[in-house]
Formats: sequence, structure tokens, C-alpha cells
Amino acid sequence: ANDVRWLASGPRCGIGELTIPANEPGSSIMPGKVNPTQAEALTMVCAQVFGNDATVAFAGSQGNFQLNVYKPVIAHNLLESAALLADAISSFDARCAQGIAPARAQIAAYLERNLMLVTALSPHIGYDRAAAIAKRAHAEGLTLREAAVDSGAISAADFDAWVDPRAMTRPGRG
Repeated sequence: ANDVRWLASGPRCGIGELTIPANEPGSSIMPGKVNPTQAEALTMVCAQVFGNDATVAFAGSQGNFQLNVYKPVIAHNLLESAALLADAISSFDARCAQGIAPARAQIAAYLERNLMLVTALSPHIGYDRAAAIAKRAHAEGLTLREAAVDSGAISAADFDAWVDPRAMTRPGRG
């Protein structure tokens, strides 16, 4: 849930790779913002369950000989945690998870500007030239493609043939 909260942050700053359902009116200080209330509620429930777990652990340590009179507090906290998690997960699923969608344009923009793509160039132009292209792209705010083609080290066609982000995610590439 916390990852969803961060990945849905935005709309013009933050990570913004996911869109989540707007379950209630937006922020009172930032119109148009979608508050990640379901993700926040689930993480709050997790904090409560963590506290219940600490209580169970302490209560479990209070047994003497073959008797632990703390069993009622253990049972209460275990049952409360199970109920809280079941309700919170059900709510998160219905009101958030089922409506999550990738922000494809944002993801594509991040990918286009990501300097990790330079690793696909190294086998073709060498580490030093690839590193110089990445450094220039970073320093001048260029995409890697712009910096590589502008440097004269490779053509646009070669860049497009060599730099395939989807192929870079497959084992054995390189």
C-alpha cells in the first residue's frame, strides 16, 4: 500500500507512474490531487497490527511454569488483527487496487530519459564512449538517444536497434 501511495503521487511532481481511483473530493489545498486514502488506511491498520503483535509477544512471554494467564489478551489481539486486516484488505481491493492503472505516458517519459539505457550501448561503442554519452545527457538534460546521436558515435537507427528496454529486462541479454 505504501508503494502504491508513492507510485501514485502527483499530478505534476512525485513519481506518478500509477493512477488510483478518486474516492473522495481532492485535497483542500491542491485541487485536482487524488488523495491515496485507501493506501493510507491500510498502512494505518498495519501499524495497529504491528502494535497488536508486540502485545502478543509480550503477553506470550509472561507465562510461568505451565500457566499463562495472558491468553485472553493474546486471543483478543490475534482476532482483532485478523479482523482489521481482512476488512482493510477488502476495502483496499474494492476501492483502490481494482482501479489502479499504469500512467503509460509518464512511464514512457521516465524510460526515455533514463540513463540506465546506456548499458545497451557499451557492447557496441565501448564503456568509455557510452559513459561519456550518459554524462552529457545528464549534464545537459538530454535523452540518451539525443546525446548519442548528437555525439556522432552512433546513428539514430543504430540506437533504436541496440537500445530495446523490453529486451534489457530479459535474462541472458548482453
